[in-house]
Amino acid sequence: QVQLVESGGGLVQPGGSLRLSCAASVPRFTTTPMAWYRQAPGKQREMVAQILAQDLVNYAEFAKDRFTISRDVAKTTVFLQMNSLKPEDTAVYYCKDELRDYWGQGTQVTVSS
Repeated sequence: QVQLVESGGGLVQPGGSLRLSCAASVPRFTTTPMAWYRQAPGKQREMVAQILAQDLVNYAEFAKDRFTISRDVAKTTVFLQMNSLKPEDTAVYYCKDELRDYWGQGTQVTVSS
């Protein structure tokens, strides 16, 4: 049974940083493609970053140079390090098992002064 639990969201000032975590209970975690998506109010959900087999990574243009996705195999956790946050990064951030099309419940990130 797949389970994804996100944490680490919160309120941060512009220019600040947050690290999101996704505790994943998935088969063959090491080779499962995982991703972070986000959805702002009134907008469609969009991909933020993906980590594929062999830890190849893929980022949305807005995330390049500011966000970093990684995985800890021992902890079966996927991370999203977010730096230089902007108000437009405000959204609910979701973890996703790309192979099984399974979503976590999401964690709110608010960037505001």
